[in-house]
Amino acid sequence: MSILDIGETGGSLTSKVFTYLESEILSGNLAPGTVLTESKISKELGVSRTPVREAIFQLEQEGLVKLSQNKSAVVVGISQKDIDDIYTIRLLIEGLASKWAAERISDEEIKKLEEVLELETFYADRGDIAKSRKLDTEFHSILYDASGSNPLKNTLKTFHNYIGRAREISFASNNRALIAAKEHAEILKAIKNRDGEEAERLTREHIQNARANLYLDMLKDKDSV
Repeated sequence: MSILDIGETGGSLTSKVFTYLESEILSGNLAPGTVLTESKISKELGVSRTPVREAIFQLEQEGLVKLSQNKSAVVVGISQKDIDDIYTIRLLIEGLASKWAAERISDEEIKKLEEVLELETFYADRGDIAKSRKLDTEFHSILYDASGSNPLKNTLKTFHNYIGRAREISFASNNRALIAAKEHAEILKAIKNRDGEEAERLTREHIQNARANLYLDMLKDKDSV
């Protein structure tokens, strides 16, 4: 694979290598315990070892890999505690993003939310989980942008990215994709009414339901063992 084949356009080689390795770790393709070898990765991606080394250092800063005493990098990944912490923090702050969005959103952003929600509902109703989840992410991303707060937006987008694998599993069960679309419709209604308090309440409820569904899946997995 060449680095030119990686989806991200623009940016430095280091950022492209980082994005690729981060995606591989978060998706589970690079499992916890995997040793990242600079020479192997540089050969696979068609780049020198310098951007690979810098990308691994960034991953270590993010807590996704751990550098051992002999300088080898071992994948840590996202633990169940990390996922639980992220949902807890989202419960505390994501409602604020919706509240601020209700106060600051533009007509153009409302139109984008309506279009995304229409497609999300369409694919959820037909059981296309992959497309529905992608549109779910886009719906949240537009809300984060509409909040008008860069710190809040960047934090929440990172969280969404980090729990992507957990969301993928949860979306595929208990009709969660369609339920999520319906919850989004209620949130959008509150935002269009400029009702920040209601948008915040509904968003917190939405996150709580998503976490409860994920935990239900985890319990099912334990029972099946």
